[in-house]
Amino acid sequence: MTLEGALVTPREFPTNRGGLCQKGWTSGALLSNPVRLTKPLLHGKPVSWDTALDFVAERIERIQGEHGRDGMAIFGGGGLTNEKAYALGKFARVALRTSQIDYNGRFCMSSAAAAGNKAFGVDRGMPFPVTDLDDADMILLVGANPAETMPPFMQHIKAGLIVVDPRRTATAERAMLHLKPAPGTDLALALGILHAVFSEGYAEQDYIEQRTHGFADAWRIAAAWWPERVERVTGVSATDQRAVARMLAKAKNAYILTARGTEQHASGTDTVNAWINLALALGLPGKPGSGYGCLTGQGNGQGGREHGQKADQLPGYRKIDDPEARAHVAGVWGVDPDSLPGPGRSAYELLDALGRPHGPKGLLVFGSNPVVSAPRATHVTERLKALDLLVVADFVPNETTALADVVLPVTQWAEEEGTLTSLEGRVLHRRPALRPPQEVRSDLEVLQELAIRLGSPAKAFPTIPEEVFDELAKASEGGIADYSGITYARLRDGEALHWPVPSREHPGTPRLFEDEFAHPDGKARFIPVDHKGPAEPPDDEFPLRATTGRVLAHYQSGAQTRRIDDLMKAVPESYVEVHPDTAERAGLTNGDMAKVESRRGEVQARVRCVPSMRPDTVFLPFHFPGENSANRLTNPALDPTSRMPEFKVCAVRLAPWGEA
Repeated sequence: MTLEGALVTPREFPTNRGGLCQKGWTSGALLSNPVRLTKPLLHGKPVSWDTALDFVAERIERIQGEHGRDGMAIFGGGGLTNEKAYALGKFARVALRTSQIDYNGRFCMSSAAAAGNKAFGVDRGMPFPVTDLDDADMILLVGANPAETMPPFMQHIKAGLIVVDPRRTATAERAMLHLKPAPGTDLALALGILHAVFSEGYAEQDYIEQRTHGFADAWRIAAAWWPERVERVTGVSATDQRAVARMLAKAKNAYILTARGTEQHASGTDTVNAWINLALALGLPGKPGSGYGCLTGQGNGQGGREHGQKADQLPGYRKIDDPEARAHVAGVWGVDPDSLPGPGRSAYELLDALGRPHGPKGLLVFGSNPVVSAPRATHVTERLKALDLLVVADFVPNETTALADVVLPVTQWAEEEGTLTSLEGRVLHRRPALRPPQEVRSDLEVLQELAIRLGSPAKAFPTIPEEVFDELAKASEGGIADYSGITYARLRDGEALHWPVPSREHPGTPRLFEDEFAHPDGKARFIPVDHKGPAEPPDDEFPLRATTGRVLAHYQSGAQTRRIDDLMKAVPESYVEVHPDTAERAGLTNGDMAKVESRRGEVQARVRCVPSMRPDTVFLPFHFPGENSANRLTNPALDPTSRMPEFKVCAVRLAPWGEA
């Protein structure tokens, strides 16, 4: 196809095999959209780049002079290239010297990352190529709806499919068995299936003894969760729990895959670990033709969290409070390790602290729209309004740019070179297809210009993506996510390089755990976890459970997809899926406008009566702003390990819109 005169030739690629979803084949419409940001804006008025950047630098210096280094903060995005994510982390720690940096990926895969590190000693979404799923004869898919959120992925699911989801989704329609637990009870369900695996003799005892530690402690908890007890908590029958145990155990090649539905809870890390425990009991991780994996949510969900834009992280997936890690990265950056700040606030905690007496007074946002995507969104909007300085770098207007003092127009995907890392740990090289509009700059150029104005030398912040990547590779050397052997030349030559790639001669590591896990003793860990339930259970005042998710036509906060006519025609407004009996009790019928209310706010949504919905549950997509914003309802209760907010369940009530 042709994009503004640039010839784009389709190619066979193992992950999507040339396929695109509705969002993919319409994405070119955004490249010439008339609302595209092309000039810097200062208080809503077009200005020159020098005027905008001088203003930002002067305000940063004033804020940090009055409130200290942590008076400034950065909020990044999981859609940024590896180079931009790396540069953003370096800019925070070297140019600003602030600890206050995190990103929207904290709302995406942080619970799976924490659980994977606990169990395996490493976090890589899928420790095997996606194409391995082609030969599976049984897949348990928990809290995911790839038939709508990543349709090309469904090409790899060819045999038995078991789906765990409160809703009868497009993915669940393809399943041979669909389990519908009450939102917030996934962990209990995992314990029930583990109980069935062990009590019915399906556990792989040799694997457990030879390749793992900690089963006895995990079983001590699971032993109390017999399937009949789990049925009372989750609503999933004991018969179905035992059937899942049997189907997985009898399969020659079985996989357990989890996603956001499992993670976005105040107990998300424990919940993921519960499913990993099940996989370990069945002997799946590291077994050829079987395994455990986690599906990624954003364009660079894997790479975006590996190289330094998380509050507690340095490049290579190193911990920022590790003295050896600090020394290594400081050496690459040419700074004193003692000058690097320590860990900062996690994403929601950072947003909640904005403008407060001991919180940041200025914020730079790159590749994110927290007004729509953050939990308790109305409150987050008020915090953003309380700032002395809000700067947003983006390529289309959104609800966050509307609040900004300064808006900086930057390049988008078709206009820039860079790398991204897939959910299977494969590093991908993206070439530019178009020249950006004349006055648009790359994020790397923006960071360099600001760094120079704040006293850093230009060479410390290169603007050529390949140069940034070469530095990233050095900074990651010896880390968990080691890119040191990867070069643009190897990627351009078409090599399939899955990290770790510790040398230029190394072929990459498409399959982790075949011989050992990443803990020092080479063994995986069972993590003892117990069911606690959602942070906000239903009660008489708010009797329903609300859960949120994505739809086929839209992506994330909708800032891009809501600009595309075909996608807006497909899903033009927010809606709430409700069981017909639940709607009737609330005085509503299909097509009515409803008020969905939680303790944090209310939203307007069109009623869709769906007979397959649980009567105690409603569903809202989170892609819409303002009165349609599902995240006005969501609960910011945080997982104690991952600091993931509880997006996937909160207590709500229904009423006709306009009713007091």
